[in-house]
Amino acid sequence: MGFFVTRKLPAKVISVGNITSGGTGKTPAVIYLAKMLLSQGHRVSILSRGYGRKTAGTQVVTDGKTPVTDWRNFGDEPTLMANALPGVPIAVDSNRHRGGMVLVDRFNPDIIIMDDAFQHRAIERDIDIVLINSQDSRATHKLLPYGMLREPWMSLKRADVIIFTKYNLKKPAPFLRSLARRINRPRLKSRYSIGAPKHIKDSNKIMKPEARMMAVAAIGDPAGFTRTINQAGISIVEKMFFMDHYDYTQEDIDQIRDQMKKSNIDAVITTEKDAIKLRGLNLDGINIFSLGIEFVLHPKAEQSLLNIIQN
Repeated sequence: MGFFVTRKLPAKVISVGNITSGGTGKTPAVIYLAKMLLSQGHRVSILSRGYGRKTAGTQVVTDGKTPVTDWRNFGDEPTLMANALPGVPIAVDSNRHRGGMVLVDRFNPDIIIMDDAFQHRAIERDIDIVLINSQDSRATHKLLPYGMLREPWMSLKRADVIIFTKYNLKKPAPFLRSLARRINRPRLKSRYSIGAPKHIKDSNKIMKPEARMMAVAAIGDPAGFTRTINQAGISIVEKMFFMDHYDYTQEDIDQIRDQMKKSNIDAVITTEKDAIKLRGLNLDGINIFSLGIEFVLHPKAEQSLLNIIQN
């Protein structure tokens, strides 16, 4: 109807988003997409809102060379992307057009990936990639606040491609597959590749296979993290989950330490995103390992995605 103003950036814009509130694996997907496009010779930059950061306005997370010293200036997810993507400039700004123009002016990318932007209509995008968590249940697919949907399923008609994520953790329920078929958009499947646990402060420490582990995380999909831990062959005897993007305090660490003593826990297993926040706290007496995961598409699915982007 022309009520909202949409502006175009002088670069190809690819949005990675979802229609649910968190938990679909956007950050690993953005990292994968950036690496894929870099391998094709593109100049890639990433634009994010920077949820939970303590700063305002446009902030350049990294120029692709400078490491991030304090995640609070940019948010946990942009910091994780900066660590995983050397050579890729990243900026955060709630005003996406302003942040995008900073990236264009300073780094001249030919492709800008917008993180979590399916609902952000103020910037014209060339490709809309929408992620759906394969583990989603019918109960969660109601509009907020009764469920997890940010907008109705029919909004997926705006998408150019739909990707079911975490397909190896749990296959989508029949209702999800049926709804996706009705939208009549290209559908791809992705899985998680699970890495070896790494100590978040001492790279020389190795997690013992027989260790009694406690899972700690502040993410949108704790059930998916639990399934990932199980697939990695790690036995967990306790769990402590916080809301997504939670900013840990020293009191939380003390609570974790007390629970470890009560349950005779040897070490903690967490996500790479959580490790970014936990490293800055006093972890004396606690061994914490992070479990790295990678978003992966089958080679044929990756080629299909490349074809959609290029055409």
